[in-house]
Amino acid sequence: MDRRRLTGVLLVVVSALAFGSGALFAKPVYGAGLDWLTLLVWRFGFGASLAWLWLLASPVRRSAFRSTSRRQIAAGLGLGAVYSLNSGTYYAALETVSASLASLIVYIYPVLVAVLALRFGRPLAGRRPWIALAIATLGVILAVGGIDPGHLPPVGGIALAVASPIIYSGWIILSARLGGERRDRAGDDADGGAGAAVASALMMTVTGAVFLALALASAHPIAPAAIPGGAWPGLLGIGIVSTFVAIQTFYGGARRIGAAQAALISTIEPAYTIAMAGLLFGERLTAVQLVGGGLILGAVVLAQSSSRAADVAPELRISDE
Repeated sequence: MDRRRLTGVLLVVVSALAFGSGALFAKPVYGAGLDWLTLLVWRFGFGASLAWLWLLASPVRRSAFRSTSRRQIAAGLGLGAVYSLNSGTYYAALETVSASLASLIVYIYPVLVAVLALRFGRPLAGRRPWIALAIATLGVILAVGGIDPGHLPPVGGIALAVASPIIYSGWIILSARLGGERRDRAGDDADGGAGAAVASALMMTVTGAVFLALALASAHPIAPAAIPGGAWPGLLGIGIVSTFVAIQTFYGGARRIGAAQAALISTIEPAYTIAMAGLLFGERLTAVQLVGGGLILGAVVLAQSSSRAADVAPELRISDE
C-alpha cells in the first residue's frame, strides 16, 4: 500500500472513530436536559469556529479561499444545507434510539454510496471490495438483528435513524464531486487540502446557521447561561471531535481513496460505538451482535489487503466542473 493510500485509510479511520463518538457525547447532553436542536446549534457553532480558524491560520488555505469561485462557494453552501438534514435526523433519532442501534442503522450508507458511485463517483475496483462490502453489510444486519425485541425504540425514532444515512450518502457523493472525484480518479490533493478546508468551513457555517435559525424561531434556550454545566463536556466533545476533526479527516481521506472506499472503511464505526456504549452506558451486546461486529472489522481488513497500485489516483487540480 503506497503512502497516499495509507494516509487516506488512516484519515478515514480517524474520521470514523470521531463520528462514532458523536452518539457517546450526545447521550450525557440529553441527560442534562437539552434536546437535539440545542445540541446541534452548539455542535456546529464550535465546529464552524474551528474550521475557520484552521482555514485562516495558513497562507495557502487563505489563498485558496480568496480564489474560490462563486460556483464552488454555492456548492459548499448547498452541502451545508444537505448536511443539516443528515445531522438533524440522526441526533433527533438519538433522543429515543440507543447509541448502539443508531450507529448500526446509519451503516446502510456504505451500500448506498457504493451504488451511487457507479454512476457519479469512483466505483470500487475489482471483486475484493465488493465482497468486503457484502460481508460488512451482513455484519450490520446481524448486529441490528441482535437487538432485544423488547427494547425496540418508537417507529418515529427508527424512521429518523433510517433517513439519516440516505441523506448522508447523497452528501458524500456531492462532496466527493466537489473535491474532483470522477469515475477515473479519486479527488484532488495537490493543494494539500486547502480546497477541502474551504469547503468544510462553508459547509459547517451553513449547517450551523440552519440550526440557529430553527432554534431562534422556536425560542429554544441556546444562550450559554441556559446550558447546564453538565452538558458542556459533551457539547465540546461533539463540536471538536465529532464535527471539526471528523469532517476534516473524512474530506482528506476520501480525496485520496475515493468516496466509496472511504464509506467502506468507515464501517468500523458501529463496532467502536457499540463497544464504547457498552462500557459507558451499559448497553449490552448479544452474541449475534458480536458476530456482526467481527464481520464488519474483518471486511475492512479484507478491503484494504489489496496491494494493486492501480487503485491509487494521481494528484490533480481542484475541479470546478
